[in-house]
Amino acid sequence: MTQQRRPGFPARLDGPQAPAPQLRPAAVPPRSPSPQAPQGLGLDSAAVRARMVQRLAASGIQSQAVLSAMGAVERHRFVDSALVNQAYEDTSLPIGLGQTISKPSVVARMVELLMRAESARGGGLGRVLEIGTGCGYQAAVLSRLAREVYTVERLRALHEKARENLRPLRLANVHLLLADGMAGYAKGAPYAAIISAAGGDAVPQQWCDQLAPGGRLVAPTVGANGQQVLLVIDRTPHGLQQSVLEAVNFVPLKSGIV
Repeated sequence: MTQQRRPGFPARLDGPQAPAPQLRPAAVPPRSPSPQAPQGLGLDSAAVRARMVQRLAASGIQSQAVLSAMGAVERHRFVDSALVNQAYEDTSLPIGLGQTISKPSVVARMVELLMRAESARGGGLGRVLEIGTGCGYQAAVLSRLAREVYTVERLRALHEKARENLRPLRLANVHLLLADGMAGYAKGAPYAAIISAAGGDAVPQQWCDQLAPGGRLVAPTVGANGQQVLLVIDRTPHGLQQSVLEAVNFVPLKSGIV
């Protein structure tokens, strides 16, 4: 498959249909602060993100690349204005339509698991498939670590929200797709890494089929006791190897585009 056949981002956003940026005259100060960065909170401060990164490191995240990416992406830009005060707390937050933005510690943990497989082979992340774009936060983190990110969202309203959130960042290596995530995205395969932000009773076979040799898949799934656990699947020369890790709590994996 040629590069031209792959959906691009932000190319689709830069055409005539894209809204022009709103600029205020330099001599006229804004009448009110941005709702995503209230005055006095300093949520756009690197110091706030640095404290979050320190907590992540203290919790066991060891990859400096992951810590750097987590510190670089402004999480408060991806949550509703009423929740910005909680943006850098280690908590999941609602983003609408019954979906959530994952805890920073969970994002860092899952991304680090992907990075470990690539580090063992002496390289960085190649092409990544993300199932469940949500508000776009994890895709932004992955964009700083991977060569390419294909991210799939089945909920049209969230797909559009992610586009709005990511537009100012102009991440040329992120491809936003409105599609059924349970089918993966065969046109972009094979993937060096696949990560899911939703959990089902089992990992879809399509995801495993789209995993490159030596690739790693990290996803929540229902364990033997009926509770969600984090599952790691590696494609080795001897076949798929599974590792069951800690208990997690993700939104359910569903099919269909709505």
